Amino acid sequence: MPRSRLLLLLLLPMLLLTMAFRQTPLVDPPPIDVPAGLTAVQVSKAVKGALIGRTWVVTAEHADGIDAALNGNDYQAKIHVAFDTHQVKISYVDSTNLKYKVKKDGTRLIHTNYMNWMRYLSGDIGRDLQLISAGAESTPMASPGG
Repeated sequence: MPRSRLLLLLLLPMLLLTMAFRQTPLVDPPPIDVPAGLTAVQVSKAVKGALIGRTWVVTAEHADGIDAALNGNDYQAKIHVAFDTHQVKISYVDSTNLKYKVKKDGTRLIHTNYMNWMRYLSGDIGRDLQLISAGAESTPMASPGG
């Protein structure tokens, strides 16, 4: 057997194993607590700012949430971000070319990148909520004559 074929046969299982690890269980991120005193408009602003900052496209806005999509060259992810003045919840809706599947035991799997995107987006929303809250609490009083 030629040496190159032997090398290919040895490397193929490792390559297949690496590709298999590109899927991870799909678990929606935990709810994000909204700081006390923020209005629904402020929460919506924080959510939209985080989505746009991560290149998500807002596809629909509702009184209690936002639908968004992340579009790549050969993939798409769709989510719904539900919110009120107490918490923000990100939920998976649909995807294309992100290796989504449901196992027989009901476990949902998706490409590892999707879970990273959710982690980053969740962190950004939490940060933006804190920044808006800090800005609302520290709004300077107008000075006389000024």
